[in-house]
Amino acid sequence: MYEDKVLVCKDCGREFVFTAGEQEFYAERGFQNEPARCKECRDARKASRRGGMSSRQPRQMYDAVCAACGAPTKVPFEPRNDRPVYCSDCYQARR
Repeated sequence: MYEDKVLVCKDCGREFVFTAGEQEFYAERGFQNEPARCKECRDARKASRRGGMSSRQPRQMYDAVCAACGAPTKVPFEPRNDRPVYCSDCYQARR
């Protein structure tokens, strides 16, 4: 049903093969778009988003008060007054 396709990476411009097996995997997961990057560029992009473990800087944490239990907590985003913030325990309980 699926056949290998040759695609062009939008980052490096090299051709890469989108295999029949990969296409089947994409279809099973409901992905509608073909990959736009080759494996090397995808891996490099993922690594840069994670910041690379060796060069990773500590995440900025912000003080907050849990909207459910009132306990002081730290969160990795700047709290806004229009949205509730929960400590880890209360957040997990709400999920």
